[in-house]
Amino acid sequence: MWALGVYFALVVLLVTGMLVVSYLLGQRHRQRATGAPYEGGIVSEGSARVRFSARFYLIAMFFVIFDLEAVFLFAWAVAARSLGWPAFWEALLFTGILVAVLIYLWRIGALDWSNVPRRTE
Repeated sequence: MWALGVYFALVVLLVTGMLVVSYLLGQRHRQRATGAPYEGGIVSEGSARVRFSARFYLIAMFFVIFDLEAVFLFAWAVAARSLGWPAFWEALLFTGILVAVLIYLWRIGALDWSNVPRRTE
């Protein structure tokens, strides 16, 4: 247990030392432009509090969800040979469910950016 205490003390000492050295040796900028946001060489225009459509967040959520599923499939692909045929059929079922969800989202218009309402038949 003492080794963990020594490790913790060394980490705290190292972080404190880095912060102190950075404060002592760091540059001080007092220009007005120092506090202004800067992104990729483009001067910002307008407010940073722009309202986005809820569709933007919906698409972002779909992207994160499907991206996470892709990570699961990549992990399966790494170990596919050692997992055998049952895991292949499970991965195929998993991919089929993903495709079914994607088709469902496409059919209900959740992936459309246009403001024109879809005609449902």
